Amino acid sequence: MTFKKITLLLFVNLFVTMAFAKGLQVEDLKTNYKTNPIGMETGLVRFSWKLSSDQNGTLQKSYEIRVAEKESDLATNGNSLTWTSGKIESQQSVNIHYAGRPLKAKTRYYWTVRVIDNHNANSGWSKIQLFETAMLGPNDWQAKWIELSTATEGKVGPAPIFAKQFELGKNIQSARLYITSHGLYEANINGQRVGNEFFTPGWTSYHKRLQYQTYDVTNLLKTGANLTSVTIGDGWYRGNLEFNNKRNLYGKEVALLYQLEIKYADGSIKTVVSDGTWKASLAGPVKKSDIYNGETFDGNLAQAIQSTNTGKWENVKEVTYAMENLIAPAGPPVTKHEEFTAINIIKTPKNETVIDFGQNLVGWVKLTIGGAKGDTITLNHAEVLDKDGNFYTENLRNAKQENKYVLTGKSSDTFEPHFTFQGFRYVKISGYKGTITKDNLKAIAIYSDMKPTGTFTSSNDLVNQLQHNIQWGQKGNFVDVPTDCPQRDERLGWTGDAQVFFSTAAYNMDVAGFFSKWLADLKVDQHPTGNIPVVIPDVRAVNNAGSAGWADVSTIIPWNYYLAYGDKDLLARQYDSMKAWVGYVKGISKDNLWNSGPHYGDWLFYSVNDDRDGKSAITDKFLIAQIFYAASTQNVINAAKVLGNKTDVATYEALLKEIKSAFMREYVTASGRLTSSSQTAYVLALQFDMLPENLRSQAAQRLVDNITLYKNHLTTGFLGTPYLCHVLSRFGYTDVAYKLLLQDTYPSWLYPVKKGATTIWERWDGIKADGSFQAISMNSFNHYAYGAIGDWMYKTIAGINYDAAAPGYKKIRIEPKLGGKFTHANGSLETLYGKVESKWNLQGDQLTLDIAIPANTQAIIVLPSSSKSQVKADAYIQKAIDAAKNGNNDVAVEVGSGNYHFEYVLSK
Repeated sequence: MTFKKITLLLFVNLFVTMAFAKGLQVEDLKTNYKTNPIGMETGLVRFSWKLSSDQNGTLQKSYEIRVAEKESDLATNGNSLTWTSGKIESQQSVNIHYAGRPLKAKTRYYWTVRVIDNHNANSGWSKIQLFETAMLGPNDWQAKWIELSTATEGKVGPAPIFAKQFELGKNIQSARLYITSHGLYEANINGQRVGNEFFTPGWTSYHKRLQYQTYDVTNLLKTGANLTSVTIGDGWYRGNLEFNNKRNLYGKEVALLYQLEIKYADGSIKTVVSDGTWKASLAGPVKKSDIYNGETFDGNLAQAIQSTNTGKWENVKEVTYAMENLIAPAGPPVTKHEEFTAINIIKTPKNETVIDFGQNLVGWVKLTIGGAKGDTITLNHAEVLDKDGNFYTENLRNAKQENKYVLTGKSSDTFEPHFTFQGFRYVKISGYKGTITKDNLKAIAIYSDMKPTGTFTSSNDLVNQLQHNIQWGQKGNFVDVPTDCPQRDERLGWTGDAQVFFSTAAYNMDVAGFFSKWLADLKVDQHPTGNIPVVIPDVRAVNNAGSAGWADVSTIIPWNYYLAYGDKDLLARQYDSMKAWVGYVKGISKDNLWNSGPHYGDWLFYSVNDDRDGKSAITDKFLIAQIFYAASTQNVINAAKVLGNKTDVATYEALLKEIKSAFMREYVTASGRLTSSSQTAYVLALQFDMLPENLRSQAAQRLVDNITLYKNHLTTGFLGTPYLCHVLSRFGYTDVAYKLLLQDTYPSWLYPVKKGATTIWERWDGIKADGSFQAISMNSFNHYAYGAIGDWMYKTIAGINYDAAAPGYKKIRIEPKLGGKFTHANGSLETLYGKVESKWNLQGDQLTLDIAIPANTQAIIVLPSSSKSQVKADAYIQKAIDAAKNGNNDVAVEVGSGNYHFEYVLSK
């Protein structure tokens, strides 16, 4: 829908309301993106907060932070404080560096902040927050690594249990457990599980970065006899990983490092550490566990451990491993989230009992069931049924996704796996002799504990389902690392998938900690040459690093992370990595032309079998490579400007000029036609400004002509799809972008939706029109890459965007673009400053627009296709409108924080 003219009737009404108590308040205080973290690295401690106020146009004028080891000392302003910032005249309220005395290891600190705003309101001291430091280095560890005394040589077998009995003779004041493992651990103290985290210590580049966790276990201990045990599953460390049943990629033996520090009420310390005095057993209930293949659990062996003096216990051995790679976690842990009840129990044509949970999710099934002792219940997991309605697992390749439970004979047993997860909507149950009911099974979603930040709804139900699918694709594939898929024998941190989806991910959820952790692994796994692996952590046996659009993740995510979160520190941390990647490409290029190396190209683009008419949307891989060479160079220039490195700015600007010149010589005709005529070729060339200004308009028209040729269908693959609609909108073809979004036949975003998808598919036609499937070798039904359209939906339909000059939404741009016969849309984003909302409603020719801007930010609100002379408003907003700058006949109103309501009539 295109509107050539807007007539604004009578008035624009502004009102400001606040959901909080009156006055200036400091809220949602964070330390390193976390609320009251314990076990935190001390190298860079940063404080953030949000403001709320009953005054519109509120900006922070100054702040003052206090930090102390004792909470009571925060009321003073003397030497008892670890640090006081003093009164700092600044609007900064995000990632303010601690600059006090050196922090101690394993110590709790308290902090508070007060703020004065531009109205001279004083917030008073905030609610007191805390953070607790972790180890400072290897010397803080007294524990020893321990393993089974008899080597397993990496063979599949029971998950060992390591255990220790100990006495505590005094009243306990506090206790902390510092723990990590080779393999995945689950710790227990006195019969109670430690923490609510799963798949610890997480997945990192283990030999370079191995996380350990810190737990407050004060309430699990008691005076007198205590017993702790730790079960360790194979996990990513030595279980199946990558393809073709490969095992033991990091090592063959699981191991434990455990340090429990108890502080008594009298101030004395007792430490319990893993060492040669511990015992181990292979007689536990987890008979085998594997991330791909599932878990076998014998409930008859699950009795609480009473003692290590009886039963099948053996000695352990102390082993030596480097301690320098041990780090505290930066990202969020994996935890439980939504729970689903079965929507249907199916008897398939093959007479199999299958449970449908209605949602393709990642996690496991909680089984509550009774039966004869020794009976084995088997649960198999699948994403889809075939066209005949039968259970379908061929697309899982070698991954079994099978959990087995041995019943105890009780009236009711409850089982959940410990060291595996599945991707599924459907579960086949076998081995049960009774009648299954919906009450017997619950599906539990698990993913990294990222706070939801973005919402999007509209008048189009199919697009709303698409948004749902995008978010669930993210949930299912953000299990500690950003994986390509969560179900088959892969589940790897593919770099190309991550980079195309990052901006959408940062709208949907708070991924600051999640990607900070992953980018740290990218940096350490980067080759000495500067080359970047295609998966992070790097576990590929085949050396196919350096693929264009995949390896460029090393510059694309750090720069877009900076735009989304305004985090200059992360940009500085990754800067050398960014430069090294560009340096690598420069080194293998000839005359600044990158035309060598292995490339995935525009992965899974639209193709036609037996293509005799050239309909397959093939794009020259080296053309793509040259564009991403330029894109990464531009990102380095951007980062160098932010970091104040003028020498690098000049160096890389000169390089970029040569890269673009080489592109023009090799891939562009004199008339401006690209040597590859695909949508992806034109999208990428326009997105990354590869063409001179005078050739861009005709290139955009060629793109639109191509889309028309395909009857308003996209033909892009992984690399072209994220930018397709953005480029169309940028060059004045938002109407075409809406047509692509709303296309519901193959290939399109809505085709899978109409086929019943509840997540994003790997292929545009994972299920074909006749109900048959794409190739079993690569056909995931939970693959978030094509969900990158979410970024355009937030930025263009809802109109919520950052201003690159003041990143992290310190300055906000609200610019919804109407079209697609949408009658309303509503988007929101919880930024580091507070919630931004953009809601519009179109009834006939009457448009209402409601905008919320958080305190300590400013915004530009663009009213589509209006002119300043038409706008009538009350006194407050009239001043802003009078000062508005027009562009393309749009009124752009500069405002401060507050809630704004506009109403006007559109004339076509």
